[in-house]
Amino acid sequence: MTKSKKNDFSPNEFVVYPAHGVGQIVNIEKQEVAGFELEMFVISFEKDKMTLRVPTNKATEVGMRSLSSPDVVAHAMKTLKGKAKVKKAMWSRRAQEYEQKINSGDLIAIAEVVRDLHRADDQREQSYSERQLYEAALERLTREIAAVGGHNEQDAAKEIDSVLVGRAA
Repeated sequence: MTKSKKNDFSPNEFVVYPAHGVGQIVNIEKQEVAGFELEMFVISFEKDKMTLRVPTNKATEVGMRSLSSPDVVAHAMKTLKGKAKVKKAMWSRRAQEYEQKINSGDLIAIAEVVRDLHRADDQREQSYSERQLYEAALERLTREIAAVGGHNEQDAAKEIDSVLVGRAA
């Protein structure tokens, strides 16, 4: 098992934590845990009013990563334009797969969930659980696209919405 370099991430940098989405490293601090001194990234998730501490030597192991490149964002937007791929499996199984994709932290996988669960105005209503998964995926996608593009979340949401609506037309 290799230790990741401690310099992979630095304070004020935006990172993606798989289970929570985009956060900002506000500090790197030392803490004593069970008699060991650990160096921790302190990550703030402003929108969720949450602070997370991740040991620096475990950051890449738990899937923490830098923001996606503009190329990956472009690929995610292209994924949104595609035709929804809805499997014929039972909803509970599909919901589990969608949840895994959302929590993977992979922008392309999250875009697939948004694409597959998006409903145009003329389509049937979503169930409560479908809507919850769709909104969770959409929020993750929007936050990362906004952070990569350096603009606010409303602009990113409009951009995503125009792609999804344009696809339906």
